[in-house]
Amino acid sequence: MFLFISGVEIVFILFIVVMIFGSDKLPGIARELGKGMRQLKNATNEVKSEIQKSAEKNGLDSDFTKGIGDEVTKVKDDLENFTGSVKRKL
Repeated sequence: MFLFISGVEIVFILFIVVMIFGSDKLPGIARELGKGMRQLKNATNEVKSEIQKSAEKNGLDSDFTKGIGDEVTKVKDDLENFTGSVKRKL
């Protein structure tokens, strides 16, 4: 199940797309969608790198976020261990 859409619904949507645009235009549409997604990914990576450069320039430590992620993971594991013992008792 992809985004709450079943296989039958995806086939139906593809059928409608072929009926509207025609089979000869579908490769061009897919190519343009791919280019758009690649441009969006590149723009996102550029923004991330600019933020990181700005943080380094201003003396902010990027390792700080890694420490937060580690702490969140530890709390999550502790919570799962606690709820697991509660579930076993019930």
